[in-house]
Amino acid sequence: MIHPLREDRDVPGWLASHGLPGLVDLHVHFLPDRVMTKLWDFFDDALTHYGTHWPIRYRLPEDERLATLRGLGVVAFAPLVYPHKPGMAAWLNSWAGDFARRTPDAVPTATFYPEPGAADYLAEALSAGARCVKAHVQVGGYDPRDPLLEPVWGLLAEAGVPAVVHCGNGPVPGAHTGLDVFAEVLARHPRLVAVLAHAGMPDYAGALDLVARYPNVHLDTTMVGVAFSEAMAPLPADWAGRLADVADRVVLGSDYPNIPYDYVEQLRAIADWASADDRLGPAFLRAVLHDTPARLLGLPR
Repeated sequence: MIHPLREDRDVPGWLASHGLPGLVDLHVHFLPDRVMTKLWDFFDDALTHYGTHWPIRYRLPEDERLATLRGLGVVAFAPLVYPHKPGMAAWLNSWAGDFARRTPDAVPTATFYPEPGAADYLAEALSAGARCVKAHVQVGGYDPRDPLLEPVWGLLAEAGVPAVVHCGNGPVPGAHTGLDVFAEVLARHPRLVAVLAHAGMPDYAGALDLVARYPNVHLDTTMVGVAFSEAMAPLPADWAGRLADVADRVVLGSDYPNIPYDYVEQLRAIADWASADDRLGPAFLRAVLHDTPARLLGLPR
């Protein structure tokens, strides 16, 4: 009997009823306290920035955020960090490394910004063990085709380290967002292991096209298919069927803790896709929720 999935507290039982060892979340945010506080202040004014209210569901102290994540059945996660200005990325990488050392279930991560020395400090972070990198084109306001980033993309492609890239036009377009822009990066670095954050929202078709064209491009589920996002960027009616051909390149992402709804809503959306097409089903659930993100992060499966 499949355990119901109505509230956060239902998640561990639901995972057990599916024989899943836990969740591996590739898109979680932990940041230095003062940076996280400023981020939450920004979301407090989301009506101005995004045209909608965005109450942070898990606005808690760090230790409580970690306990909540573990209580949900998350056995490993990528705590993504990202800069919004020059001179910030190397400091965030140092913080992320320290955070991973004191948090056993956190995979070491890193980030970068188009600035002199970016490839050097990223190489240092990778040598120190970083296994996932965040590139936030929208928040950073930079062009991913910037010549200063050419050695960075090349380094990541060579290392095979996944880059979670927010390059889509959601929730609002940025100066250099758009999948067509990032497609130029992929054309120059076709071996890059790229995870398109939010499945390229709102250009889901464009994201699927990049997955079809490049064997190392993946989609993450972050905020995809939940009621909050459906009101702004609805999925195509045949979404589940279109995932059938790329079922092994979809990974769990949540944006925890900065979501305006319960974590369980993301899992319900994924479960709905799995049940909507006979080619998906339990194998798809296991791949998305555990095996594929575990593979990308170099974890045991």
